[in-house]
Amino acid sequence: MKILAFPCNQFAEQEPDSNEQIDAFARIKYGVKFDMFSKINVNGDEAHPLWKYLKSKQSGFLVNAIKWNYTKFIVDKNGQPVNRYGPKTNPFAMEADLLKYLEQP
Repeated sequence: MKILAFPCNQFAEQEPDSNEQIDAFARIKYGVKFDMFSKINVNGDEAHPLWKYLKSKQSGFLVNAIKWNYTKFIVDKNGQPVNRYGPKTNPFAMEADLLKYLEQP
């Protein structure tokens, strides 16, 4: 299992810092050990292709967009997005779904 984080400044401009500053902040303040990627766009014409793909396979409620930071996806071993969770979903609430996909051959 891998956790991948993609900073984005499209939500109330909450990530204006450089990639290096964001990475250092997350690792020092929160002890983040998972992969942090470069800042990207997740909505609009400039959305990263990964996020276009994720949204096309697991659309949002009412609109096909990422509404706020911390939207989470589970992607299975075959690269297929199988679940989408809102920003307020506690990652521990995803445990049953994660285990289901980890146990698959």
